[in-house]
Amino acid sequence: MTRPAVTDADLLSRHLGGDPNAFREIVKRHRDRLWLVALRTIGDPDEAADAVQDAFVSVYSKAESFRGEAAVTTWLRRIVINACLDRMRRRHVRPVTDDELMVAAERDATAADQTGEHLVSMEVEAALKRLPADQRAALVLVDMMGYSVEDAAGVLHVPAGTVKSRCSRGRAKLVPILAHLRTRPGIEPGTARAS
Repeated sequence: MTRPAVTDADLLSRHLGGDPNAFREIVKRHRDRLWLVALRTIGDPDEAADAVQDAFVSVYSKAESFRGEAAVTTWLRRIVINACLDRMRRRHVRPVTDDELMVAAERDATAADQTGEHLVSMEVEAALKRLPADQRAALVLVDMMGYSVEDAAGVLHVPAGTVKSRCSRGRAKLVPILAHLRTRPGIEPGTARAS
């Protein structure tokens, strides 16, 4: 007879009860996906790693704040995105300049193992860095991670209409930046959309 799998909520309860292994398991289960969320939100691998670390420190010390109204994964993503936004505000992250984008694109295009899809992904990531943090976070959740507008609103602690507005404004800013991808040879229609 197999034992039922331990849920994230069970692990959080065990952590609150003093089980030192429970929190380690939460980190092990979620760190990679949370790092991807942070990377897409903040755009820098080192800053993303630091934001995830900040988030886990917050989760560790404030686990009792989890009310169970959403899944633990949703709660963790919300904390990571907030940690990213906090880091961006503290560091006054500046938009990437066109010259920097060109240098990065040229450097990456010369690498022999780069595929067309990877280059498109990098261009989209670079374009996302040019958006304000609130628009970027909304687009990452809705367009890249597949959250519903309502779920994204819950993660970001804003009304659903605000998420729609941020996504709309962000997409409008991305269209001229990424318009060249629509005519790129070998790109299937719809794969290079900003939305």
